[in-house]
Amino acid sequence: MEEALFVVENSLRHLAAGNATSRLRERVVGGPDVQVNTMLAADYEQGIHGFKTYTVASGVYRFFVYLYDSESSDLLAIIEANRMGQIRTGAATGVATNLMARANATDVGILGSGSQAPTQLEAVCQVRAIHRVRVYSPTFVNRERFANDMSQRLGVEVLPVESPRHAVDGADIVVTITSSREPVLEGAWLSQGMHVAAVGGADPYVRELDDEAVQRADLIVVDDLAQAKIESGELMMPASRGLVLWEQMRELWQVVSGEVAGRKSDDDVTLFKSLGMGLWDIAAARVVYDNAVASDAGRRLGASS
Repeated sequence: MEEALFVVENSLRHLAAGNATSRLRERVVGGPDVQVNTMLAADYEQGIHGFKTYTVASGVYRFFVYLYDSESSDLLAIIEANRMGQIRTGAATGVATNLMARANATDVGILGSGSQAPTQLEAVCQVRAIHRVRVYSPTFVNRERFANDMSQRLGVEVLPVESPRHAVDGADIVVTITSSREPVLEGAWLSQGMHVAAVGGADPYVRELDDEAVQRADLIVVDDLAQAKIESGELMMPASRGLVLWEQMRELWQVVSGEVAGRKSDDDVTLFKSLGMGLWDIAAARVVYDNAVASDAGRRLGASS
């Protein structure tokens, strides 16, 4: 995670300087419950380009990243990226939290306990001195397991709670990482100074936050504004009714570069909506590739000509 936090932030610095680019996700429907998705990116400063492709069939996701050397055009690696994707998604939340949450934030509420949730919490705990975490998941066994596992892994008190409201009340940082199609976080629950990371859902018909939660934010930051306009239900729905304006939102690279302040006061409510960027995938892939070469891991499929 420490490496991932560094490379994700660094890739956004390259984007801010005009030395990297990341294209919108492209989706192809291959039939009932079948999708093929592709995310393209290039980092000129690192001299790499590539793409992530992932398929969904019968509810099963499979992720692969193809990493190329931009100078030689050699294919450096094909990386199975389920785990890598979890880490880079968590790292993006960590980067945003580091810049947007109050410096003295110690209490986290997390809604969701699925496969993406552990790295979300791990990243937040890397960038803030967290003392207490409360987790809500609608399935009792899942939230109990998550609380026990993460308490041991992170050395932080993680408590399972019986409702989303109990997880959010008193929290400095709230993370939503669910598969819910309807809001799990209500604006009425937010208090001054909270930072919210909305990470689940990349669908115009899906939203984890209600309209009031979005409207309560003094600053709304997205990873990619163009992508948010076609994939973020929690922003698209209120924007379509004039409740929020796209023009008031900012992109994460602007906060990373210092162009936009992550918060102006400790009373601000800040919101980061994460959808994922191919740029993060190739940045993470470069680290994985370099580590694999250094440790002679993986399989060599052939020498370049």
